[in-house]
Amino acid sequence: MVHVEVRPATSDDAEAIATVHVRSWQSAYRGLMPDDLLDGLSVERRAASWRSLMEADTGWNALLVLEDGKGIQGFVHLCAARFAGAPALTGEITAIYLEPASWGRGAGRALMGAAVQCLTARGFTDAILWVLVGNERARRFYEAAGWTCDGAEKSERVGAVGGTTATIVETRYRRVL
Repeated sequence: MVHVEVRPATSDDAEAIATVHVRSWQSAYRGLMPDDLLDGLSVERRAASWRSLMEADTGWNALLVLEDGKGIQGFVHLCAARFAGAPALTGEITAIYLEPASWGRGAGRALMGAAVQCLTARGFTDAILWVLVGNERARRFYEAAGWTCDGAEKSERVGAVGGTTATIVETRYRRVL
């Protein structure tokens, strides 16, 4: 693995984060979501969403980016767990994505390690994340990083306004910090 740095994101990073987000979805979810939905993803819309999140005052959250000599190669977003009745000391990884060219090179482990450290430093004692059912590559990654599927599932609608949408099913993973 080349040298990487994980640091807090700034609003100047929004376009690079959005580019990683779109490319990762298009690679990881091909065959799991409609091609039209994946092909219609917009870096511009995602960048606006990430900028908005960084500028909003919605309680504690953290957005970290992973950089190497070529620029931003990944990101992770963290917050307090969002499910109804979540214990106060449960954190959540809402998104963790890498450029597909960085998969399998240790960058994901570095990003996950930084996420766990950040959640722990914030005082969370356990954490959750959701993974698309059928995304076996991600599930193997999470399990290797100490996460366990707890059997909870949820469905949600994804896609662009006015574009292709799909209902996806995700399963929850949990780990003690």
